[in-house]
Amino acid sequence: MSPTSDSTPLIDGLLTKVTDNDPEETSEWRESLNALIEDKGGPRARFILLSMLAEARQRNVTVPAQLTSPYINTIDVADEPYFPGDEDAERTYRRWLRWNAAVMVTRAQRPGVGVGGHISSYASTATLYEVGFNHFFRGKDHPGGGDHLFFQGHASPGNYARAFIEGRLSEADLDGFRQEVSHPARGEGRGLPSYPHPRRMEDFWEFPTVSMGLGPAEAIYQAWFDKYLTGAGIKDTSQQHTWAFLGDGEMDEPESRGMLQLAAGQQLDNLTFVVNCNLQRLDGPVRGNGKIIQELEAFFKGAGWNVIKVIWGRGWDQLLAADKDHALEHLMMETLDGDYQTFKANDGAYVREHFFGRDPRTAALVKDWTDDQIWALQRGGNDYRKMYAAYKAAMEHKGQPTVILAHTVKGYLLGEHFAGRNATHQMKKLGLEDLKALRDRLHIPITDEELEANPKMPPYYRPAQDDPALLYMLERRRQLGGFLPERRDSGRQLELPGDKTYDILKSGSGKQEVASTMAFVRLLKELLKDKGIGRRIVPIVPDESRTFGLESLFPTKKIFNTQGQNYTPVDADMMLSYRESESGQLMHTGINEAGSAALFQVAGTSYATHGEPMIPVYIFYSMFGFQRTGDQFWAAGDQLARGFIIGATAGRTTLTGEGTQHMDGHSPLISATNDAVVTYDPGYAYEMRHIVRDALERWYGPDSGRNRDVMYYLTVYNEPIHQPAEPEGVDVEGIIRGLYQLQGAPEGDGPEVQLLASGVGLPWIEEARNLLQQDWGVRASTWSVTSWNELRREALEAERHNLLHPQDERRVPYLTAKLSQAHGPFVATSDYDHLVPDQIRAWVPGDYHTLGADGFGFSDTRAAARRHYLIDAQSVVVKALQALAEQGVMDRSVVAEAVARYDLSNVNAGTSGGQGGEA
Repeated sequence: MSPTSDSTPLIDGLLTKVTDNDPEETSEWRESLNALIEDKGGPRARFILLSMLAEARQRNVTVPAQLTSPYINTIDVADEPYFPGDEDAERTYRRWLRWNAAVMVTRAQRPGVGVGGHISSYASTATLYEVGFNHFFRGKDHPGGGDHLFFQGHASPGNYARAFIEGRLSEADLDGFRQEVSHPARGEGRGLPSYPHPRRMEDFWEFPTVSMGLGPAEAIYQAWFDKYLTGAGIKDTSQQHTWAFLGDGEMDEPESRGMLQLAAGQQLDNLTFVVNCNLQRLDGPVRGNGKIIQELEAFFKGAGWNVIKVIWGRGWDQLLAADKDHALEHLMMETLDGDYQTFKANDGAYVREHFFGRDPRTAALVKDWTDDQIWALQRGGNDYRKMYAAYKAAMEHKGQPTVILAHTVKGYLLGEHFAGRNATHQMKKLGLEDLKALRDRLHIPITDEELEANPKMPPYYRPAQDDPALLYMLERRRQLGGFLPERRDSGRQLELPGDKTYDILKSGSGKQEVASTMAFVRLLKELLKDKGIGRRIVPIVPDESRTFGLESLFPTKKIFNTQGQNYTPVDADMMLSYRESESGQLMHTGINEAGSAALFQVAGTSYATHGEPMIPVYIFYSMFGFQRTGDQFWAAGDQLARGFIIGATAGRTTLTGEGTQHMDGHSPLISATNDAVVTYDPGYAYEMRHIVRDALERWYGPDSGRNRDVMYYLTVYNEPIHQPAEPEGVDVEGIIRGLYQLQGAPEGDGPEVQLLASGVGLPWIEEARNLLQQDWGVRASTWSVTSWNELRREALEAERHNLLHPQDERRVPYLTAKLSQAHGPFVATSDYDHLVPDQIRAWVPGDYHTLGADGFGFSDTRAAARRHYLIDAQSVVVKALQALAEQGVMDRSVVAEAVARYDLSNVNAGTSGGQGGEA
């Protein structure tokens, strides 16, 4: 921050170069402040200034906002509520959980396995979890519907340990930690994923959280979507709460902080972040030279959140009460996080000397305390009563989301080799002496002999079924609605649209030219009208509705906003006026692809999280989808999401004029790496109607045996083209499986070639077919490849089967069988990188040649760009002639003649591509 002067505004802008009409009085106030600081010190001056600011606010004087508060608990001791639980019982089984979590990870390091795990994260967060499990977190059977819990990924051993004590997992299951395939194959129990992965443990985990930053983003949109469901009249979610447990290091991820304003602006008081501030990330301190809790407090307050700090345990209460001149409070504030970490890696004597000993007044506060008493002072996040007070306050707070900043110790109670150490995140097991010490601290009834029998396989502890603490634990969960985490999928089907809805795309465009993006939007509007699923469709648009032709939904379906519309839109008197509503259907996320992807993930899993199938339709500039938010689509796949991902304005050359960062020539390659994504590149409108129908029937129709838990990615274009009517008896199976014939070779003599294309490339091969016959006497068949990716996947499955079952009848890939009767070489083109059509090379039954738009895109006309990349109609012709020449069917001079005839190296000679289309 640059220094201020009399002529410059202060940081909050309250002194905006206002003329001082009494400089003498101002000087006297400054002198008085300086005298106070010199006489009583900075802490006293700070207290006086804060008191004056508070008084000014009460007298309605505008003063700068306070974004940080003293480094003490937000909730005063006098304001703490009565704790309603049995603290002894809860402490007892909290110890069981700590033991079993540490033992499970240690056993996972046994010889022959050695798969590791993380011990220290759960050690720091156990109290945060258990307060919630025992008093706040509502399960699926709660009358209000149950809460959404985003657990810290690295703390998963604690969730498994709790499920073991609850009887949901066996000892054999725990020994399958991080052995998801090999352990079940040995018949020894379930294989448990390392982190929360619903795809790997469908009945247990609900939300994948370990990709740092994605959990906080999704949690915000989960809370927002709950409000959406209520506004839509689909489900009353008023008693459901979203809890996100996060690490302080994780808060450095852009997604962790970048969407906080949405939660505040939409007043999501059904959302609570609990940030586990153990001050450590994977390698060392989060803010060694600073204070992460203060930083986060300012950030969240500035974003409009309610902030609750839980820094000190109850043992500090008497010290703070005795701190009459605020010396201890000042010392707490000025001590850096790096030092706080070091304190917990040492002992009470060290803390006495290096913390309390910094100021004679604070040293006097503990002069009669033993070192053990000092060492027993807890951080607030490890104090059960302090956390209960924070959770209760968060649940009762209205009008804002809440963040709880809980000060903890990484590796808490694990011993001197773990607690507060920089390497604690990477420490995977407890040695024999560590085990004995931990057993003693946790009062686990296991003998030295049992531990010494096999230190690499220390025993789990499970109490007797009639143990009072166990019965109390189970009763608490029964009253709160059942065990957590838990994921349920009822397999609910929907009443799906009939033929008439899809017929909108059957007849073609007649004399008009229509872009495939607009064709899709026409179908979407029909689906929105459907009585069975119309209200379950969730259009998601990141501020490009007008580009995609969706603005007509503004006045009819309206834009969802929890606050409704409290202003008069500038276009209020227009037919397509911008309209917001508490019951709006369109989810307008602003210029925020990361937020849109998080919302897609939430809506696409509503069938499980809420038992209410919803159908997200996320439409966006295709370049800003898988390239920008691929990690979130991966997480959506992990969470078993279902929905439409629509990459609009697709292609390397089709989004005319936009330039390098907008031109998508490779998103199908990225989507191909995600096994939960079914990718299509339809060229004609009638292809889309069958693909969309197939998706809906696969997800929510009668069980066909296919995997329902997939997302459909459709690339659509903004170039207006003639949309042909659907041919009679069109090969629907071929459209769905990835390949069908458009036209056979013309009658007559002459060499044959096979032309393949997808998406906007279909008109190019149709034109090339005509040129080949007219100019060169070559007969070409044309094929629409609706999905290069699905053809490859099916072929790989066939190869795997043939490898594992060499004596069975050999499986022939669909692609190979489909092209087996085709004659001549094969030439493929598309508006994508060569690698897209190259995916199927191994299974094409003949010579195969590809064209592609590799490299960065650029601004120009479509025709020029396509000629530059040599993917247009004339390039297809020349490539086909070259392929025939290589087979000896034609002389190479013919190829040279064609190059000259079409002026192939001249970008201004291209003709494949028209004007028009939104950009």
